[in-house]
Amino acid sequence: MAAPGEMTTRDISGKYIMNKSLSDDNDEILRLQGVSWFTRKAIAMATLYLSVKHYKDDSGIEHIDIEQTLTGGIKGTNEYRILDWTERSHEDHVFGPVIGKSRRVPLTEVEHDWLKKDWLDDTLMDGAIIFTTAKSDTEKSGRTWSAQQTWGFEQINGEKRYTRHVFFQGPNGELIQVRLVYDYSKHMVVGRTIASNMKDS
Repeated sequence: MAAPGEMTTRDISGKYIMNKSLSDDNDEILRLQGVSWFTRKAIAMATLYLSVKHYKDDSGIEHIDIEQTLTGGIKGTNEYRILDWTERSHEDHVFGPVIGKSRRVPLTEVEHDWLKKDWLDDTLMDGAIIFTTAKSDTEKSGRTWSAQQTWGFEQINGEKRYTRHVFFQGPNGELIQVRLVYDYSKHMVVGRTIASNMKDS
């Protein structure tokens, strides 16, 4: 299902389902991140659901909280993005110890062309796109990888879709670019300054 025409990245709250037929295959990224063959195959067979809460805190800082649910009894990985460009550590049950940070950034400050292309105007807020980075905490995990992502909306097959562009670098310098495409399910009203209800709909 397409995202609503009026939706912008000022508030991406909602329910989403990954569209595997429109998304690029990310199995090689998972392999290079050290995810086991069994887990990768289970993920490939499962359906991924996102429940997104996008809001501002009392200081005006944007938060994007994402609960991920996978079918088939696989535990999902949650994301808690605070768009203040502060580095934070996270222990992920799939990827292990991870260090990440997020912010909005002008496209002119994004290094890789793949992360800058094909976005609708609804992606940019005051000229800036949602930009996130993550890397393995090598000291703890013994793995070495990094990933940059941009999030927003694209026109795909004539429909507006929420997507993520991923630029991944593996332990031996492998470079992989993938696009993840999501079906919009329904709107979720959340947050303090964006809305008033923090409960899942």
